[in-house]
Amino acid sequence: MDYLGVIGYSLFIPLCALLFAAYKLGLLYQLFHKAETKSPRHGGESVAEVLRAHNVKYVFTLVGGHISPILVACEKLGIRIVDTRHEATAVFAADAVARLSGTVGVAAVTAGPGLTNTVTAVKNAQMAESPLLLMGGAAGTLLQGRGALQDIDQMSLFKPLCKFCASIRTIREIVPTVRKALAIAQSGTPGPVFIEFPIDTLYPFHLVSKEFGVKNPPKGLMGKVVTWYLENHLTNLFAGAWETRDVSPLPVDIPHATDDQVQKCIELVSRAKKPVILLGSQATLPPTPVEDIRKALELLGIPCFLGGMSRGMLGKDSPIHIRQNRRDALKEADVVLLAGTVCDFRLSYGRVLNRRSKVIAVNRDKTQLLKNSDMFWKPTVAIQGDAGSFLLQLSKGLKGHKCPEEWPQSLKAGDETKENANRAKAVEKTDRHLNPLKVLHCVDELMAEDSIIVADGGDFVGSAAYIMRPRGPLRWLDPGAFGTLGVGGGFALGAKLCRPESEVWIVYGDGSLGYSVAEFDTFTRHKTPVIAVVGNDACWSQISREQVPILGSNVACGLAFLGSSKVPHPPHNAVVNNQIRLPYCG
Repeated sequence: MDYLGVIGYSLFIPLCALLFAAYKLGLLYQLFHKAETKSPRHGGESVAEVLRAHNVKYVFTLVGGHISPILVACEKLGIRIVDTRHEATAVFAADAVARLSGTVGVAAVTAGPGLTNTVTAVKNAQMAESPLLLMGGAAGTLLQGRGALQDIDQMSLFKPLCKFCASIRTIREIVPTVRKALAIAQSGTPGPVFIEFPIDTLYPFHLVSKEFGVKNPPKGLMGKVVTWYLENHLTNLFAGAWETRDVSPLPVDIPHATDDQVQKCIELVSRAKKPVILLGSQATLPPTPVEDIRKALELLGIPCFLGGMSRGMLGKDSPIHIRQNRRDALKEADVVLLAGTVCDFRLSYGRVLNRRSKVIAVNRDKTQLLKNSDMFWKPTVAIQGDAGSFLLQLSKGLKGHKCPEEWPQSLKAGDETKENANRAKAVEKTDRHLNPLKVLHCVDELMAEDSIIVADGGDFVGSAAYIMRPRGPLRWLDPGAFGTLGVGGGFALGAKLCRPESEVWIVYGDGSLGYSVAEFDTFTRHKTPVIAVVGNDACWSQISREQVPILGSNVACGLAFLGSSKVPHPPHNAVVNNQIRLPYCG
């Protein structure tokens, strides 16, 4: 028996190795699923079917041969293909669609440099917590690592930036992988996901066979082995490719506050005399409608400071929306609610919070929820959950309770004092050019009530954030925590497609304009009219303001004034600062 056991064990190991090899080569799968070698279908059709089932209306792209089947298939199914002049713009546009529509934004770019061009935009989406699907082409499955055109290790680039990364190896993987990626993009803390599509997973069998099949089989045993391997690889690639699969959306997992946590917060707020709410971008995320959040905040009556995508949440002239003197308000507050707001550089890492204040922090991401809490601040209640639904629960639990009116009134009085000072600066005479504050006040008065503001710049946009007032929820788009320049063209494109009836205003600095000025061609081709306001101070002013007094040089900070004496006036002009003019593309 001992000998039989030894023999059995010695046979068991190679048998397992053979089964594993058969599995990896797809031999077991091919026993039950055949490759339809005569079918004209291609992998791009599978991608398009899933996107349509998920209510994706736009795919942003800069075309390339690696991804052409995806684009063609999407167009056939009624998904609009919007091509841009730079891959980063395609991702920025998808980001804007995600923020404004509540669905996943989608971009598709070609392999190699097409994908590397998107890295900044993907990182921006990650830090802004935007649900985004990036699809990228790649060299064929058998040619990766062999020096094929535009073949690089793309997965290593995107794994640090994305919640989920996958490389398609067979066509049958496309549907389940895309479904999974779309669900992950929206679950928990939303963010970007990436799928790599090798070119042989997207084209029809006859073309892939022509390109990658064996044309002149080598002779000899080794030649036969190589030929078999290549033919099996091709067959496995298409085995079961066109079998019916479920393309419907998978469940999205969103964390919520517990009843006990909500009750504790109700007790804290009900006893507060000077509560303050700091609302961040995360409060605008689905599934809670932004209008419901606005009503909840109005019922609470607590003074609110709005940041990121939450700007405009309370409309233009809300008595509880406080725009100025945030640091002073936080010094006085006895309860501070951080609803999706993070204690990073924007809150001086938490140092602006009064140590005597009770702090309620709500965030879907545990890391963001407790950022810097070990150094500069401590939460009284820390809730890993959705900020929007929490605000609704808090308002319901405090029904009938109202914040003491004198508190928001005193903060509003401080607002008026600061804004009157800004208006006084706006009417000051300038030696030569337009007063930028005056220009921004004029634009704010001219904007239609349904306007969307896209912020892309430094010094000029910093002033705009204090002067221009979004008229409602989801009507302000800025980069977010990454502070990226160059978002203007893509954000405006995505915004105009989502809200074609609304005016879209881009507020540019003259430095940031250079990143996306080519997209005015895109606006024209796709009939998406936008208005651009450019602050032309001929300088990278935010840098120069510190560089010159500290280091004594303005090197690399200077740009140029573009006045009417050098640039002929186009027939239609946006309101502009310092005489730079961009045409209204309509």
